[in-house]
Amino acid sequence: MYLKRKIDKYLLDWKNNPNKKPLIIKGARQIGKTESILKFANDNYNNVIYINFIEEPIYKGITEAGYSVDEIIKNISRIDPNKKFSNFKDTIIIFDEIQDFIDISTSLKFFKIDGRFDVICSGSMLGINYNKISSVSTGYKTDCEMNSLDFEEFLWAKGYSETVRDEFLNKMLNQNAFSELELKIYFDLFLDFTILGGMPEIVKSYIQNKTFEGTLENQKQIVEDYRQDIHKYTEGVDKTRLINLYNHIPVQLAQENKKFQFSKLNKNARYREYQGTVEWLEAAGMINVCYNLNSLSLPIKGNYKPNEFKIYLKDSGLLVSQLDDESQMDLRVNKNLGVYKGALYENIVAEAFIKSGLELYYYNNTSKQIELDFVLRSKDNIVPIEVKASTGTIKSINKVIDDNLYNEINYGIKLARKNIGFNVKVYTFPYFLAFILKDYLKIKK
Repeated sequence: MYLKRKIDKYLLDWKNNPNKKPLIIKGARQIGKTESILKFANDNYNNVIYINFIEEPIYKGITEAGYSVDEIIKNISRIDPNKKFSNFKDTIIIFDEIQDFIDISTSLKFFKIDGRFDVICSGSMLGINYNKISSVSTGYKTDCEMNSLDFEEFLWAKGYSETVRDEFLNKMLNQNAFSELELKIYFDLFLDFTILGGMPEIVKSYIQNKTFEGTLENQKQIVEDYRQDIHKYTEGVDKTRLINLYNHIPVQLAQENKKFQFSKLNKNARYREYQGTVEWLEAAGMINVCYNLNSLSLPIKGNYKPNEFKIYLKDSGLLVSQLDDESQMDLRVNKNLGVYKGALYENIVAEAFIKSGLELYYYNNTSKQIELDFVLRSKDNIVPIEVKASTGTIKSINKVIDDNLYNEINYGIKLARKNIGFNVKVYTFPYFLAFILKDYLKIKK
């Protein structure tokens, strides 16, 4: 069973580009990179050369005599004479798990100049070694970041068509509420998605078996695999601090103040001691970092405090798997997404924003008693976002809208377990629509 992914169209567009460069697809482990690449390759090329540097480390010797294309394909064919390179125009070469052989990235320049073969590289920990890749292939590669499934892709897996996105967007733009039945169906689907997360094998198991059987164990195994990756690939960063920080993310999200506090890791811990660990985990695709803004003014980018941030897990299903037993039971039995003091609400919205290409910022000014969960921008405005339960208040949004000091804020958005609605200057949307908010802000006048 193959789950349709958004990267499918991206790969096809890349193939059809006459000026394409070798492609590097990066992202966390087990998000479906290899499966999507191989599906695309087998559907669109008669000759697929696939090399996995973890499964077949013997291929690490293919660049020993240099990086020329002729030398590399000669060495590949020497190792496996069944790999054919005769039909240049219909051959794709896939280098997988290149985090175990970063040296292959040097060859991308020569593959681009040569032009005979389409080339895709992929790996699960590329961010931590990306300086090495960029330094030797700048201008000769195209980068693509891949994530686990988002809610739209989950709906595709459940049989919904691609038109569902336009249907949702039109409802948002025209303020057309969902029917009670529609709302119940989508909230139930979103609850399932939140519990499962977006890891393809977990979603497949759920789709095929129509139960959650085994999904929790699989999630916990992925988390353990991430910890093993930390041990395996860490260079120049303290492994103990990395593991300690990663393990404390769910605990810190359970606090009223979700700003990450290093003193909670160790009473003597300081930001400067852990800065490299945060950067490492983000580059490895394990976390999303949301920065506190200096002020509610444009431009947003660059207008933040680098040492004040909240940390969310990249996949909400992995967060769910790390909750305590009582919170998990409350979520699964009572359908209570408000467990862990709202940690899940914010994590699923942060995840949706990142997967749609948005950057994460929030605003917390204790002296003015303003706390905004997220801050986005439209073309000309700042848009404050609050994520609430159905009965949650939005005092901070109302305050910044009414205050003349914030003349770049004209309206706010509340994401909640509510239908589409509007009250004075605040739009309300069900939180399962977070994945489409970027498109909404582009179009809304």
